[in-house]
This record gives sequence, structure tokens and C-alpha cells, in this order.
Amino acid sequence: MAVYAGQGDARRSMRLLWRAPGGAAGPGLSVDVIVDAAVEVADRDGMAALSMRAVGERLGRSAMALYTYVPSKAELLDLMYDRVLGELPSEYPVDDGWRVALRAWAMDAREFFLAHPWVLQVSQARPVLGPNEFAMLEVLLRILRQTGLGSSVLRGVVGAVVQFVRGAAGMIAETRRAARETGMTDEEWWFSRSEVFEEVAPDFAERFPLSAALGEEEPPPVEGDESVPYLERDAVLNFVTGLDVLLDGVEAAVARARVAGG
Repeated sequence: MAVYAGQGDARRSMRLLWRAPGGAAGPGLSVDVIVDAAVEVADRDGMAALSMRAVGERLGRSAMALYTYVPSKAELLDLMYDRVLGELPSEYPVDDGWRVALRAWAMDAREFFLAHPWVLQVSQARPVLGPNEFAMLEVLLRILRQTGLGSSVLRGVVGAVVQFVRGAAGMIAETRRAARETGMTDEEWWFSRSEVFEEVAPDFAERFPLSAALGEEEPPPVEGDESVPYLERDAVLNFVTGLDVLLDGVEAAVARARVAGG
């Protein structure tokens, strides 16, 4: 289920995000300490476990003790989201071209989302408007500036790349969570249904020939640990293939722009 950023008081949230003067501080506690503890709670137990009480317990304090620093869970979520975005690299060399740099960013971003899967539940409908969110945008724009594309096209490219990476990371995160929450591995799930599937749909190949052909082709190998579950390897392969196709599309847009510009 998606959660929305920016649900707290606008002035207090923005002042905390941008660390405007006047923030509370005291022995043993600070906004940064509270945010770090909240991120640890969400990383370990997920978004559903996040509460002011859970964060207070992690710090050995009451929930009430936190409100002096962070007014509510709504403001805390904004701070958490922007804080972890600061983990993304701030620079990518473009000596080998924008495509190499953008691919490296996408790979790093995927790993970032998998390290903090709760971030994927924060809706993109309303941005947090924090400094690290803008820093991420600046990094992407510095890379894509090398394409020479205009601002209106770049806006769409940034949106497409970010949403693709988020979506792909979300699928990988879900495959990891599935085994834990259902108590059944990917292999157990698949084999428990494959035999029954042949019984209930013996004419599957005739009814759905394209789908059948797709499943017959052996997928290319994916770099990484062979112990990774089947469905996760499939999701990783889809990410790698889809990313290359997306980058091909950006290259095609660059070529069209050059032709139009003479």
C-alpha cells in the first residue's frame, strides 16, 4: 500500500528537511538520531512497523520524548525518505558517454531501493522536496545533459528511468518477501502448480502459442550467485534487458533531435 509524503505541517516539515535555524536539540537526542533510528526500524521490520513508539523504544525513550524534535510520524517519514536518498552517489563520470553513466546510476539506484524496500511504498505523486531528493535529480540531469536533449524531453526521460528502476526493484523486493511471508520457496511454489497446470490445461500450447514459445526459450545467464531464487533471477534479467531497451530508446530520441536540428 502506498503512503504519501508531505502529510505533516508544511512549514515544520520543510524547516526540518532543510535544517532551518530553530530546530530542537538536547543531550542524547536530535532530529538526526531519531531519523536514523526510524530508518533502522523500517529497514528491519518494514513500513507497517514504523511508529513513533517503535522508534522511541529503539532509542530507549518514550514516544512523547520524540515529539520535541519531530512533530509526528508524517514529518518523520519525509525526513527518513530524504535521509536515505543521500546514500546515492553524488557524481558519475561521463568520460565514456551518458549511456554508461546512466546505466551505472540505474544499477546503483536498484541496489539502493533493495537496501531500503520501504522507500518503494512512498508514493511519487507528491515529492518530499528535500535537499537529497533534489540532489538525486541534479545527478540525473548532469548525466543526461550530455545528450543535448531539450528540457521537455529530459523531464520525460528522467521520469521514465526513475519509474522503471523503482518498478523493477519493487518486483525483486516482492520476490524476496514472498518466500518469507508465505513460507514457500519459489521452486516449491512453481513445482506445486506445474503438474496440476498440465492436467487442467493440456492444450495450453495450442490456445496460447506465443506464451508457450516464450517459455520454451532458455533465458540468458544472469551474473550473480546461483543460489538466488528462480523468480528473483528472472526479475533481475528483466531489469537488465528492460534497461538496455530503455537506453536504446533514449539514444533514438537523441538521434531524432540531431536530425531535426540539422
